[in-house]
Amino acid sequence: MKIKKPSLIAQIFLGMLFGIIVGYFWKDFAFNLHLLSDIFMRLIKMIIAPLVFSVLLVGIAKVGDFKSVGRIGIKTLLYFTALAIVSLLLGLVLVDLFEPGNKMLLTLPAAGAETGLEAAKGFDTKTFIEHVIPSSIADAMSKNEILPIVIFAIFFGVAAASIGKKGKVVVDFFDAVSHIMFKITNYVMAFAPFGVFGAIAAVVASKGIGVLAGYLYLISTFYLGLILFIFVVLFSICLVFKIKFFNLLTHIKEPVLIAFSTASSEAAMPKTIEALERFGCGNRIVSFVLPLGYSFNLDGSMMYMTFATVFIAQAYGIQMSVGNQITMLLILLITSKGVAGIPRASLVVIAGMLTYFKIPVEGLLLLLGIDQILDMGRAATNVVGNAVATAVISKWEGDLHTFKKEPDIDHLKLD
Repeated sequence: MKIKKPSLIAQIFLGMLFGIIVGYFWKDFAFNLHLLSDIFMRLIKMIIAPLVFSVLLVGIAKVGDFKSVGRIGIKTLLYFTALAIVSLLLGLVLVDLFEPGNKMLLTLPAAGAETGLEAAKGFDTKTFIEHVIPSSIADAMSKNEILPIVIFAIFFGVAAASIGKKGKVVVDFFDAVSHIMFKITNYVMAFAPFGVFGAIAAVVASKGIGVLAGYLYLISTFYLGLILFIFVVLFSICLVFKIKFFNLLTHIKEPVLIAFSTASSEAAMPKTIEALERFGCGNRIVSFVLPLGYSFNLDGSMMYMTFATVFIAQAYGIQMSVGNQITMLLILLITSKGVAGIPRASLVVIAGMLTYFKIPVEGLLLLLGIDQILDMGRAATNVVGNAVATAVISKWEGDLHTFKKEPDIDHLKLD
């Protein structure tokens, strides 16, 4: 009798379980297992640029003109802005309500201690525009900078659609490229359980399970916020737009688990594209909205920025007035958009906020020990938030067909 191969989700759960066991009992060995995670993440990054460009170009070519692209873009950015405000506010409400910085007995870092992070600079229009509009598409692709790739793909796709039959040859070529990239994704995802195993083992070995006990109150409060955002805010939005929320969650369970276990929403992008089209979102909407979401709609990360900033202020006994907190929210609403692609971007932005409000920057050391644990929740929430955003825009555009059992696109029929 042939034994059925466990599903990818089951394999990832096993990877997490074995990672915890190995990281706890064989620390010296587990320290080096981060190499497995590094290999997996590099394989994912290898896929991202060609996948995003080919899928987005084909989707834009189907939309066909700048007027339609502009309409969808405006709806998308309006939605992203509204959700950013909600997530920032929720982080503020929770940290003010539960006061983890006041209630936890924390040993403050020494004055002037090095955090290893450079604070984000204030919003600079010139720098932001230089980041958004690529001087070289090859350079943007080599660095996996999603936003410049999106901008170039929009121009390329609209231009290809506008020249008729000659452009169709190019669009068909990149459609074939997207098929190939999804097949490569299939091969890469076979390594995901090993990447998860290495990531979890290395974290447990370096941080220890004991760190959870000391920061349990903080971790619980923040994860409560993430749960409320997903099952209250996003669920309510789906109710308003008549989207089957739990059906959507069922479709995206694999990418959510990948994001959680690797603490990277980027690692989940290829599977998220597949899952959303299986759910019934139009290909042209998925290929446009989802890449934008990776720069403009990181809900879990946004919530963390306000939550962490006020938490550190509380730990130092600094009272932030309502006015200061509103000012912080408005600054974060703008500055957070200019750091897409920066490693540990959330912590970099928080460092900037601490500097702005004259809160000791070394307070970030209070969070560095558990940042990986918090980042796991942030990454998973980012994936859910972007999935709901894509479904909402699809519904808004009349391009959501949840009655379909299988997507129309052959490349989504992954093994």
